[in-house]
Amino acid sequence: MNPRDFTPRPGLLADRVIMITGASSGFGRALALACAGAGAGVILCGRNSAKLEGVYDEIEALGAPQPAIALLDLATAVAADYDGLAQIIQNEFGRLDGLVHAAALLGDRSPIEHYDVPTWCKVMHVNLTAPFILTQVLLPSLRKSTDASVIFVSSGVARNQRPFWGAYAVAKTGLESLRDMLSQELEAEANIRVNSVNPGRMRTAMRAAAYPAEDPNTLPAPATVTGVFLYLLSADGRSAQGGYFDAQA
Repeated sequence: MNPRDFTPRPGLLADRVIMITGASSGFGRALALACAGAGAGVILCGRNSAKLEGVYDEIEALGAPQPAIALLDLATAVAADYDGLAQIIQNEFGRLDGLVHAAALLGDRSPIEHYDVPTWCKVMHVNLTAPFILTQVLLPSLRKSTDASVIFVSSGVARNQRPFWGAYAVAKTGLESLRDMLSQELEAEANIRVNSVNPGRMRTAMRAAAYPAEDPNTLPAPATVTGVFLYLLSADGRSAQGGYFDAQA
């Protein structure tokens, strides 16, 4: 079976605790709703409290397990913020069964020669350094799970380099190296798997910013490309380790 064709069954993620960054909007929100609908207890991680509370209410309206909110601004968080979040998750849940790094920052679409240096540093930090830190501090909670899954959200520009994608493309390429390295370092730990998924073209604000002339009605909604993620977060995807997956053909 191709994971792209995966159809979640009721209760697929029952009793699993899954944290999703960037859960306030776009793909992160869609995935949070999908995971909650499949029975997971979702930890909504993001920087906008009002938007996270809105997703929280949407999940409650589904009759899904009660979610939790983890307020964290990846652009400004310091070590104490990461450590505090890790401690809260350990104290409140005792383990973490899934971690999806969906938060991302597009930055400038400009030539390297003219790319704004502070913007470069911010995009690299949010898209690459922050996922590294968050994964590192949450590894103890992931190790408490009998079946933990870490997913880095990738992009087509990580495999097919193009001009003018700047720090975003460099960071996404770095995430692929991080995924490969971490999966090899954890290969002796059968209860933790690490993969990356390219969700592909989607009707999101980030896509509109990257392609302002594109008709958004020609793009699939984020909710339609969550299948691979649900597969990898479930027991069905237990054999997948260190892989790169495309959510769309």
